[in-house]
Amino acid sequence: MAGSTTASRENLRREISREEGGYKWVKRLLVLAVIVGLIAGLVIYRVRNAPPPPPLYVFAELSEGDVNENVQSTGTVKPVTEVQVGAQVSGRVTKVFVDFNSNVKAGEVLAEIDPTILSAQADSTSAQLASASASVKRAEANLEAARLRLDRAKKLATEKIGTQSDVDAAQGTHDVAAADLIVSRAQVTQILAQLKQTKTNLDFTKILSPIDGVVITRSIDSGQTVQASFQAPTLFVLAQDLKKMRVFADIDEADVGRVREGMSAEVNVDAFPSVAFAGRVVQVRLSPVSQQGVVTYAAVIDVENPDLKLRPGMTATVTIKSAEAKGKTRIPNAALRFRPTPPLDEKGKPLPQEPLPKVEPGKGRIWILVDDTPGAEKVEPLIVDIGITDGVYTVLLSDPPSQKIVRDETDAASGAAGGKKKKGPF
Repeated sequence: MAGSTTASRENLRREISREEGGYKWVKRLLVLAVIVGLIAGLVIYRVRNAPPPPPLYVFAELSEGDVNENVQSTGTVKPVTEVQVGAQVSGRVTKVFVDFNSNVKAGEVLAEIDPTILSAQADSTSAQLASASASVKRAEANLEAARLRLDRAKKLATEKIGTQSDVDAAQGTHDVAAADLIVSRAQVTQILAQLKQTKTNLDFTKILSPIDGVVITRSIDSGQTVQASFQAPTLFVLAQDLKKMRVFADIDEADVGRVREGMSAEVNVDAFPSVAFAGRVVQVRLSPVSQQGVVTYAAVIDVENPDLKLRPGMTATVTIKSAEAKGKTRIPNAALRFRPTPPLDEKGKPLPQEPLPKVEPGKGRIWILVDDTPGAEKVEPLIVDIGITDGVYTVLLSDPPSQKIVRDETDAASGAAGGKKKKGPF
């Protein structure tokens, strides 16, 4: 009896354990179903509320405004009138009367060279002139005496007292005396020329200012010796008026066709970066300058300098306004430079594309949006008429397109062109 009771209890325990195990699996399935439901709900929520795909392109905005076409170059500031003053005679400089930045008048003595040697030469030449003048008087007296003897010999020959040989001898003496007089007078003329040259050289010992101006360079000191035998040394450089300066700008051969006389210009120097000096092109020289294969042409720009801020020798940046358009429709140059990235194959090589037709002068190619599906936008090229440019904007001469104009691509477009898989909301 006890054995059967024990077996019954064991069977009952097993039945209870089996039932409890079934309940556990049901609970597990319910928990799993809840988790799956939550995940499915979250996925549906994320899909429905996911942001749209990022745009593939950045678009340009047309604007109304002014466009100025400029030609930029660099040059050197110089005075309008610059005179180099040198020495025309050699010698030791005894005095220097001016210094840098000295204001001088025309005819003012700048320096003086020792005149001792030239003064002695002048005195010697004057003595030679006096001696030559005395020789002229002696030759004149001899000529008069020879004329009298010739007249007497002719008279005696007419009266049959003298002979023809006496007349001939007197004639010869007369001719020699006349020739001596010519020689003496020529010597006087020669010595006079020498004396004039010596006095002129003596005057050159005083170096005078040829213009009213200011000394910008002084290359001599007292006691220094100058040699003017072959080439006149430059002792001073004078500027006539520093209130009017001139910039010599080197214009590249690619830009010289756009520069003409009378165009306005703007001059900037490093010493005054916030100041723009107004100028005007007065000359575009025809003579080319070639340096290391680069050909430039000199443009001369006159600049007003009332405050004397511009100084000779400064390096200037010149901006010449070659053309301007006021109140025109402008398109950013980035839109004209834009080219879509070609799609790539799996190996990262560009797929074959049909080449675009060449753009004629005066026209430009832009890309417009023809399909605005988010993440799958499509663009097509459009040829438009364009005008001058300032480097940032270009004048649009055609009617503005109704579609959006592409200026650049986004990273999403680059990834799509490279064949990368677009990322989803996760």
